[in-house]
Amino acid sequence: MSLKDLISPFYVWKRAFSKPYTTRKPLKERPGANRYRGFHKNDLEKCIGCGSCEMICQNAAIDMVPVEGIETQYSDSGLRPKIDYGRCCWCALCVDICTTGSLTMSNEYIWINSDADVFRFVPGNENKTWDTVEPGYQRSEGYELLDKARVEMKMLSPEESIQSFLEMVKGYAREEAEKEAMRCVECGLCIATCPAHMNIPGYIKAVREGDLAKGIELLYETNPLPATCGRICTHRCEDVCSLGVLGEPIAIRWLKRFLIDQIDQSELKQKIISDYPENGKKVAIIGSGPGGLSAAYYLRKLGYRIKIFESEEKAGGMIRYGVPEYRMPYDQLDKDIETILNLGIEIEYNRKVGADLDFRKVYDDFDAVFFSTGLTVPYKLEIEGEDLNGVLDGLDILEKFTRGINLELGKKVAVIGGGNVAMDAARTARRLGADVTLLYRRREEDMPADAEEIQESHNEGVKFITQAIPVKLEKAGDQLKLIWNKAEMVDQGAGKRPRPVPLEDEIHELKMDNLISAIGQGPDYSFLGEDISNKLKFHRYKVITNEYGQTSLLKIFAGGDIVNSTADAISAIADGHKAAKGIDYFLNRN
Repeated sequence: MSLKDLISPFYVWKRAFSKPYTTRKPLKERPGANRYRGFHKNDLEKCIGCGSCEMICQNAAIDMVPVEGIETQYSDSGLRPKIDYGRCCWCALCVDICTTGSLTMSNEYIWINSDADVFRFVPGNENKTWDTVEPGYQRSEGYELLDKARVEMKMLSPEESIQSFLEMVKGYAREEAEKEAMRCVECGLCIATCPAHMNIPGYIKAVREGDLAKGIELLYETNPLPATCGRICTHRCEDVCSLGVLGEPIAIRWLKRFLIDQIDQSELKQKIISDYPENGKKVAIIGSGPGGLSAAYYLRKLGYRIKIFESEEKAGGMIRYGVPEYRMPYDQLDKDIETILNLGIEIEYNRKVGADLDFRKVYDDFDAVFFSTGLTVPYKLEIEGEDLNGVLDGLDILEKFTRGINLELGKKVAVIGGGNVAMDAARTARRLGADVTLLYRRREEDMPADAEEIQESHNEGVKFITQAIPVKLEKAGDQLKLIWNKAEMVDQGAGKRPRPVPLEDEIHELKMDNLISAIGQGPDYSFLGEDISNKLKFHRYKVITNEYGQTSLLKIFAGGDIVNSTADAISAIADGHKAAKGIDYFLNRN
């Protein structure tokens, strides 16, 4: 042993007379550092109850619970995180993952109580002394556990797109789809917003894990037209995606398309088709649009014999005859239709109920009837001169082009309307070489068309004139002259959109070779006959049904645009599925 080792203990004594380094009152004199991870805070108004904090917590210290005064609504689950400090390790992963930035931590760390239950609480819902404390931990700017930006979708440039009717969107490659799927926190807010209540987190997880078979299976549980919806769905689910609060929402629609694009028709046939028990009952379906095809698919799986009556030469309804091929390639629509018909569903083409076949006979010959005939009657402009040659209907233009009929629209075309039909008609005219001007009576933000359709119309060179009210049409040599009135938007009070009011001194003129009217469509119920029509109930030209699509005539069910107000494919698909369940319940109850 060295001499240093022997005398080293005596060196301690010289410390006995030094000033101590301890804190006299540690609970009062030691505030946490500015970024100390102390007790949780939550801005309840920012929080949408996505549950990402609960999912990431490694200690199961967070539960999503209902809170009085917070209701479940569009884009908000109505739940809020409850923290259990008996489990929490203050790692702050919950703060780092929070998709809205609502969850933070104060730098307070002193909380003394003899009741253990108080240490399980809902931050922001129970007044705490640290609620107003500014210092503490929050996610650093630029630090993200999740990518805010979605994986870019490759598309044809506007210059390329107007040269042909090739599909504009190219779709994700596998690596791109998996990377985009990695962004999903599986909060499930999208499920409630989707009209068909698709298991969106489930099929996105399948993409992420490379389990394409599972993803396809999940798609068909609630949507038998995934190739179609993967292209033209209005994707309201993306509007409520929790990642869209501070960044870009998950590309849910494109991931659905990716899944279905990975499988060819023969493989799909093997996966979807199986033996279904025959129950001996027959159901007639009038119209082979998304509502009718959906009802047929789910009813067939339940064992019913199905016959579809279609007035056109091909199935698909408004998707085929009202959506241009650059948005909805017809081979992809045919892929969906073929898969459904391969279940053993019979379809009669060029068979118009009400003309070729009396509705009463259909009613008598089948155990139940479902009709989803869409909105096919164009609204009139109701202005002087709209019957002049050169005034065309938007739906008629799109249908004729689908049928391969040559359209000579001239060099200058005007389109009146602000919905998707108006945008599609305008963009079709651009692809046919016309200079196109679109007029709409309200502001651009009031247009009912999808935002991407509006933006793509701009990109492709469609000129927009908003707050333009058509007054009358006149002949101007070989052209038409539209006289229109500039409008001002007049506020109508809370909850109502402003009303366009003409300005007396703002009269303008516009010349064109052809004018396309696309201001909306209504239903045609003449095929039902007076006897049936008089027994059904209507409200504002919509068929009134119960929660299962059942009308006032119990064996008749209806769905799609003639029932719901959303007028999109996914809602019609949901209606068809709902009606299939309703028909099954009705026929098995009686």
